[in-house]
Amino acid sequence: MASPSTAASRVALNSILDGVLRSNPAYELVSFDRLSQDQQAILKDLACDPDFYGVLLPRAPGAHGIKSVCHDTARLVRTLADGGRLPCSVEQSLGQRSNQTVAKLVLDGVLEIERDGKFVCGPEAYPVIFASHSDIEPQSVLSRLSQAALQYGQALEIDDASCLSGRLYCYNRIPLTPYWARRLPSENAVFDFLGVSTLNRKGILKNWTLPERRDSSDCWLHWWSRGHPSALPETYRGYKLYVSPQPDALSTAFGAVVEVLDYSAADSFKVGCDPIGILRPDKLVIYFRDFTTLEQTARELSIRLSGCPAQGTPFTAAFADDGLVSWGIDPLPEKAALRWQGPESWRLWVTNRLATALVLARKARWRGIEPWQFALERLRLDDVDALTWAPNPNFSISAE
Repeated sequence: MASPSTAASRVALNSILDGVLRSNPAYELVSFDRLSQDQQAILKDLACDPDFYGVLLPRAPGAHGIKSVCHDTARLVRTLADGGRLPCSVEQSLGQRSNQTVAKLVLDGVLEIERDGKFVCGPEAYPVIFASHSDIEPQSVLSRLSQAALQYGQALEIDDASCLSGRLYCYNRIPLTPYWARRLPSENAVFDFLGVSTLNRKGILKNWTLPERRDSSDCWLHWWSRGHPSALPETYRGYKLYVSPQPDALSTAFGAVVEVLDYSAADSFKVGCDPIGILRPDKLVIYFRDFTTLEQTARELSIRLSGCPAQGTPFTAAFADDGLVSWGIDPLPEKAALRWQGPESWRLWVTNRLATALVLARKARWRGIEPWQFALERLRLDDVDALTWAPNPNFSISAE
C-alpha cells in the first residue's frame, strides 16, 4: 500500500547556494500598483493577500508565462538583478529547505545560475541542480498509467499550460458513446443505475444525507455523513479515496462502497451524476480527515471489491496492484489565488504543475532528458513521490 512517502524529500540535489545566481532578464518585475487597470482587474483577488507583491512579466510577449510573486521573492529578484551569490540573510530566512527552494526558482525560470560561463535556467540548469538522474521505472498499473499520460501530454505539443493540464487531467476517461447516452439519459437514470432506491429501502444510506444540488453546473451527487458537519473549517485537508471500477461494474461497486462507509469515519462521498461523470476514472471519491481512517477504509474496500474490473485514476497513489483503489490529498488553498480559478483538487494541483513544466521543457534548447522526465523531476521538488504518486509528509502549498 502506498502510504505518505518520504522519497520526494530524498531527491539528490547539488548544493547551489554558493553558485552565482541572477534574476532572469527575460522577466520584468512589476508591482501590482504599476500594472494596467485591465491587469489589476484580472489579478484583484491576489491583491487581497498582504504577501502578494506583483508579477514577473515576460519582456517578449508569448515567450514565457506571467508569474505572480510574493514580497520575499520580489526582494530576491531585485537583489540578484545584477548577479551574485545568494546573501546569507536570504539563505537564513529560507531555512533548512533553502537549497530546494532556490533550485525550484531556477528550474521555474525565476532565477538563473551560472554554468560554464553562461547563465541558464529551466531544463538547461538540470545538470547543475540535480546530483544524479535515474530513470523511474513504474511498478504499478497507476504508475504506468500516469507516466503514459505524461508522455501523451508531451506528444500533444500544446503550449498553453492550462489547456495541457486539462488534457492530462482527463486522461483515461472513456469517451461518451450513444450506448451510455441512452443508458443514462438523466439524473434519475443514474440513481436507478446505482441502485440508490434499493439501498435506501435497506437502510444502508440512513447515515447519509444528499443535499439538493443548487448549482446546475455541479457534476456530482454528493452525500454527507449525518455524523459530521457539512461546513468544514478552512484548514480542512481533504484526504481523498478514489474508487475506479469500469463503468459497467460501478453499480455493484457502489453498493459495496456504501455498505463499508456505513461504519467508516468518512465525512462524505460523491459519484458522477451523468454519463460523462460515470465514464471518468475518478468517478467515485470518498473524503476523510486523516490518512489513518482513509487507510482503514481502503483495506476493507480492497477486500470487498476483489476481482472488480478497474479503470484506474492517473496521478493518484495506488493501494493495490490492480489500480482500483487509490488516494490523494486536496491541498490547502493558496493564499494568493484567483477566485475564478476555484480550488485545486489533488489531481488538478498535480496536472497544473506537470503541464507548466512540460511546456517549459519543450521550449528549452537543452535535450539532456525528455520533457516528461523533467516534469516528473520538478514535481518531486514539490514533495510528490514520482514513483508512487503519493505526497510525502512535507507536502504543502508554498507561497512562491
